[in-house]
Amino acid sequence: MTIIRLGYVAMSMNLQNCSPSKTMTFTQFQKIKDREAAIAKLERIAQINLENCLRLLKHNAAHDIHFFRFSSKLIPLANHEELLDWDYMGSLIPSLKRIADYLKEHPMRVDFHPDHFVVLNSTDPSILKMSLKTLQMHERLLKGMEIPSRHRCVLHIGGAYNDKDKALEQFINNWGHIPVKIQEMLMLENDDTTFHVNDALYLCEKLGIPQVFDYHHHLAYHDDENWEHNWQRILSTWNGSSLPPKMHISSPKSEKDFRAHSEYVDDKMFMKFLTTIKGSLDKLDCMIEAKQKDNALFQLANDLRKYSEIEWIDKTTFKIH
Repeated sequence: MTIIRLGYVAMSMNLQNCSPSKTMTFTQFQKIKDREAAIAKLERIAQINLENCLRLLKHNAAHDIHFFRFSSKLIPLANHEELLDWDYMGSLIPSLKRIADYLKEHPMRVDFHPDHFVVLNSTDPSILKMSLKTLQMHERLLKGMEIPSRHRCVLHIGGAYNDKDKALEQFINNWGHIPVKIQEMLMLENDDTTFHVNDALYLCEKLGIPQVFDYHHHLAYHDDENWEHNWQRILSTWNGSSLPPKMHISSPKSEKDFRAHSEYVDDKMFMKFLTTIKGSLDKLDCMIEAKQKDNALFQLANDLRKYSEIEWIDKTTFKIH
């Protein structure tokens, strides 16, 4: 028996005017002649994003959703090179504290997936520096929300730069220059074009990083090994974590456009995975990466109710026997 919790990404399809990713471009910022007024507007946007995060958490609690990924676009222009003197956290402390208080009353697993430009295996010092600044912003947000930062940010490995083996070694080399508190925050996932499960396992086992298994990515890109053969190794990377292992689930948009994510999740595809792993671990958190966000979660939960081997604990959590 394994307990499965379903989660979704960043925003709801059901809440009106509740985007946590409202933004302002630097061009728009520059058009405001008074720099203090421009910064004040940035801060208002960030506060609205955090207020919408709280609305999303309340929505989750009302629907028994215990797993949620925050948007990584909560603070527009946070690390822009022309705004390095902006203490963006200063005005956000009350909003972050409200989220912290709510999560204490309604515990749920929350984390981040920083954008693709966060690359830790780059040979370009400026890219690595900006990647670390972005991760430090995530660490500060987690601290403000009073969320333990350990294993809260999932990343892709990065680019192959025409030599995948060398790129993996570059990740290891750069790892030594990353502050420990940032190292501890990270998880790595296999991707759909460059670094498959075995590549991610190589780094995760060598550096002590939990591996997030992306099932759709594996189906789109893998080596000769079946994922089942590596499942216990993937689980072992979580031995040092206080959190249950997590995985990503999505379905192909079509056979022709296999790598693209569908609107919803194919319950048969998901059940094939669950039937294989059931009993191999006590708990597994499954992050749904589908275009329809929480609607995809609700639809998947509804589709799974026809399976007799599933026993529901609440609206989005179940046991599979």
